[in-house]
Amino acid sequence: MDERLLYEELAWLPAPPADFAARCGKLIYHDNPTREVRDLAGHALDESRLNRLASAILQLVSAKRDLSLTPFRLGVIGSGTLDLLVPALVASAARHGLALECVKGHYEQFLQEAVSATSYINVAKCDAVLIALDYRSLPLEAKSGGVEEGGEGIAAAFQLVETIRAGIRNHSGAVAIMQNFPSPPESLLGSFDRLLPGSTRASIQELNHLIAESVRGTSDVLLDTASIAETVGNAAWYSPSQWNMAKLPFSNAFIPLYADHVARLLAALRGKSRRCLILDLDNTLWGGVIGDDGLEGIKLAQGDAVGEAYLTVQRLALGLRDRGVILAVSSKNDDEVARTPFRKHPEMLLREEHFAVFQANWNDKASNIKAIANELSLGLESMVFLDDNPVERNLVRRELPQVAVPELPDDPALFARTLAAAGYFEAITFSAEDAQRAGLYADNARRVALQKQAIDLDSYLESLEMEITFQPFDQVGHARITQLINKSNQFNLTTRRYTEAEVIAVEQKAEYFTLQVRLKDRFGDNGMVSVVICRPSKLDSISEPVWYIDTWLMSCRVLGRRVEDMVLREILMHARAAGVGYLLGRYCPTERNAMVRDHYPNLGFTFLQTGENGDSDWLYSVQSGMPKSSMVVRRHGFDSLAVPLEMEFQ
Repeated sequence: MDERLLYEELAWLPAPPADFAARCGKLIYHDNPTREVRDLAGHALDESRLNRLASAILQLVSAKRDLSLTPFRLGVIGSGTLDLLVPALVASAARHGLALECVKGHYEQFLQEAVSATSYINVAKCDAVLIALDYRSLPLEAKSGGVEEGGEGIAAAFQLVETIRAGIRNHSGAVAIMQNFPSPPESLLGSFDRLLPGSTRASIQELNHLIAESVRGTSDVLLDTASIAETVGNAAWYSPSQWNMAKLPFSNAFIPLYADHVARLLAALRGKSRRCLILDLDNTLWGGVIGDDGLEGIKLAQGDAVGEAYLTVQRLALGLRDRGVILAVSSKNDDEVARTPFRKHPEMLLREEHFAVFQANWNDKASNIKAIANELSLGLESMVFLDDNPVERNLVRRELPQVAVPELPDDPALFARTLAAAGYFEAITFSAEDAQRAGLYADNARRVALQKQAIDLDSYLESLEMEITFQPFDQVGHARITQLINKSNQFNLTTRRYTEAEVIAVEQKAEYFTLQVRLKDRFGDNGMVSVVICRPSKLDSISEPVWYIDTWLMSCRVLGRRVEDMVLREILMHARAAGVGYLLGRYCPTERNAMVRDHYPNLGFTFLQTGENGDSDWLYSVQSGMPKSSMVVRRHGFDSLAVPLEMEFQ
């Protein structure tokens, strides 16, 4: 692989098949169009192939063929010609599991579209709006290059950006995706431009800083276009001829790269970022084969070009772990032999304790990855598998298409760069709990081991010494609550999604009942494991007040520990205290939440009715029996509620 073309050609993806065009043409007749779309989108597609695939996808949509992809409506406004982006965005979004509908604003009408409550974009009910401005549309020019004029230009440009963001947020309620600005390669005074107040380069640098600070801590999202352009080179990013001829804001050679970065953000907004990196060992984390070459023979050392290449991979893996990515091992090896470098090699950066699961055996990699997913209680779509062997990569792609498997070049020096370029772990928020995630899953693996040793479930649960904490939504929990709502797919009864702004709005409604649930045990703190939103509702056949369970989701890593019983118990206590007579629960089936199909009947709810799209409603009398308490309960933030002791212990 030519490292210069890594980004332009999306070289972490496999090359498109020779029959790509024919398969796109036959897509409308395919028995499983969803899998075929995902497979075709999962290749390194240039602009022409992205357009072809987007046309085939739109044909499926027009024919009302079922595409089991997560729907997303994206508004696109900005300066310059944006028409070429739309098909690339549609096809790239499919790569990330999204069925994207694009609503494009009128040419150069970005300000009018944003500030008018009745504009095409603001009435389209978009989930997010991409604000794709070009620096040439901003009032940045300073005539004399003076400090005062330079400051005025930056202030005016920032005010324009903020006006557009506020208009989108206030009139449509959509998430604003605000891209920042790459600097043009042309300079006036060379390196001094960076220090010269009022120069384009200095002004853009300050403006980008202001944009980042304004987005930080909000429900809006930053698209770091400046970093994308810097990675490929600003001179290559900006094409003067294409701007002059067609007002293309950047070279069309980078449309696939730009579209993939946008699609990553959209997927992150829907909780689709990957969460686990599974690593092969031989010739992936070190050079050579530990079983053949021995501890002294593997290449892993400072001062050795090959050894340092593998240390770079380990360093990247550690950095990802520090940011909440779970690490696991899948290696064809004897277990004891595979662990030797982690225990004894002085140059190893990774150690056994960094891995939540360690699978070293002679099973095929696909079977091992399934076992890792089961042990972590994570879906396969959360997994990334890094392996130097193309045979193993192709096997996993074929058997487990949900798993992301980056192509790797022959040169190990490019392994880390290729993995990072793929952007599998795109984030839109980062909390203290995210930083602890890898450790939480490692703790959970130890719990699983303990469960296998326990005589029965009750003795196992008792040995965990669990403590559960309930509290309503609050400012501290906003980011994590929003993240759980948008990431949880398997144990999620309705899969209803909320932005952080909507979570705050729910918290402020006095008639709503909310819960954030945390769990500790003797192995450590599991963090926030469940979220509940109940709102008032009515049933024609019932005169008493009803709480409708709008949202009930739970982290799969605490399955089998009766957390759902404790959550129902808590809801019932508050419902009784509020004079509510019944709980109404709804199960909305999706491709990924079949595991909770029997959630309500298992808890004692009675079937009420079947609704649209196969939804089912379930009813529970608040005066019915209450689940037995199986753990220590703590409460915070319920100042107005006094739970009678007879309720607590019955």
